Amino acid sequence: MASEMIVDITKSFPGRMTIDARFTQTLDPPTVLILFGPSGAGKTTVLRCLAGLEWPERGRITCWENTWLDTAAGVRLPPQQRAIGYMAQEYALFPTHSVAGNIAYGLGALTADERQRRVVKVLSLLQLQGVENLRPAQLSGGQQQRVALARAIARHPRLLLLDEPLSALDVPTRSKLRGELLAIPSVVVTHDWEEALALGDRMAVIHEGRVLQVGTPQDVFSRPLNAEVARVVGVETVVQGRIIESSNGLATVEVAGTKLVALATEESEPEVFVCIRAEDVVLEAVGAGATSARNHLVGKVRDVISLG
Repeated sequence: MASEMIVDITKSFPGRMTIDARFTQTLDPPTVLILFGPSGAGKTTVLRCLAGLEWPERGRITCWENTWLDTAAGVRLPPQQRAIGYMAQEYALFPTHSVAGNIAYGLGALTADERQRRVVKVLSLLQLQGVENLRPAQLSGGQQQRVALARAIARHPRLLLLDEPLSALDVPTRSKLRGELLAIPSVVVTHDWEEALALGDRMAVIHEGRVLQVGTPQDVFSRPLNAEVARVVGVETVVQGRIIESSNGLATVEVAGTKLVALATEESEPEVFVCIRAEDVVLEAVGAGATSARNHLVGKVRDVISLG
């Protein structure tokens, strides 16, 4: 479809992992796709392939009515012809340009008045008023990150490609930016699950160069496809079990001699993995009385760590 981006690429690195990525993204209406996974999973490489900064050995990328990459046909559209806004993880600001100069750098085809209007708008959006005449070396790391993000947004791209864009932003600024992103189809790289839930309409889980699952962030976090996905998205306890009974939408699973009750799905196989998130566990003293919890396990607290 013309309103989709379709990605099917393979890129190898000698002596290292091979990137093998296949996914689609809806462009109209605009959506935010999260590329989620641990450091070194291949997220940034996939993003750079979308930007035209890396060239896969095999594959095809189509966006709207345009073919950006088709290795079989010899098509390789350069970055400047893809109508994208790209923000690198390392910011890539010009050290000799002011904040305003960095933001306006990609706006050379516009009139001076329109360039100024766009610069003023993104300065306000990302709370950079008052530093527009400073150089990058005079800014904090968080301010540099916001300048890089402002430069990507100011071009009014058809597609935003952002690598870890929000780590230095406070909650109010993130909320404002979320509203801005809703108007532009975006692909966002992150390993922060809170950021993924806050920003994403859909999420592709990437690990060791492979896309393991694609779905809404809520579905991926609550119903991981397999044990590997569960571990990538931060499920603290993943144990192997076997379904011994299933009825009324509930499954009884035997885990190391203990029986647990969990939600069943139509496609559940007898051999399963049980995923237990820390926030779903309630600690009570032995003999404290009846609770509404389906599963009761006896254990001993061995350590307590304060997280604030």
